[in-house]
Amino acid sequence: MAIWQGRSKKKPTGGRNPFSRGKKRFEIGREKSHTRVGPQTVKKFRGRGGGEKRGLLAADYANVINKETNVVSRVKIVGVKVNPADPNYVQRNIINKGATIVTEIGDAVVTSRPGQDGTVNAVLVS
Repeated sequence: MAIWQGRSKKKPTGGRNPFSRGKKRFEIGREKSHTRVGPQTVKKFRGRGGGEKRGLLAADYANVINKETNVVSRVKIVGVKVNPADPNYVQRNIINKGATIVTEIGDAVVTSRPGQDGTVNAVLVS
């Protein structure tokens, strides 16, 4: 069964919410695309209105900005150090927004949403 992002069947009080129509195509959601560390793999998604979204399934490079020198460089990702979303994501090497990744030039915090943006952007912290 599909993931549905429509109105709930229950009211905040716990009562029943009567529906006057069925589920619609634009209310369908999708599974999380857990972006892993590995050779870059991109998946295309159809957005509302027919637009195209690109989500990363795997990434091996990140665009890292150094705030001191204000220089952006494309560096290789070594692994995931800390992930506040879920500690298990560190063991599985899953990258999402807010995760601290280990790169060739040091640790960086991810600022983009790789599963929806199609790229890994990060800010150098050390």
